[in-house]
Amino acid sequence: MSDDDEYVYDEASGEWRPASEVRAEAAVVVKDAAGNVLADGDQVVLVKDLKVKGAGTTLKQGTVIRSIRLTDNPEEIDCRHDTIKGLVLRTEFVRKRG
Repeated sequence: MSDDDEYVYDEASGEWRPASEVRAEAAVVVKDAAGNVLADGDQVVLVKDLKVKGAGTTLKQGTVIRSIRLTDNPEEIDCRHDTIKGLVLRTEFVRKRG
């Protein structure tokens, strides 16, 4: 059975709808401070200085963060930085690097 053959009951509309449609609507869109859509692997730039809890350091505005990963929370992204491991940033403090 393929995805095209599966249907899900949508309680809001009271209709049976293709499962692929319902999954597409449920997909979370993650946006940066400027409203640009973010994706895994994007590069972002900090829009303000951020004190990093537990690291005793401050990331300066304009710092480039490479290879972000989206999380289950649309307001947070996983990041890698040379000096900080396991960095999680809120999307309101980053802008997609074009």
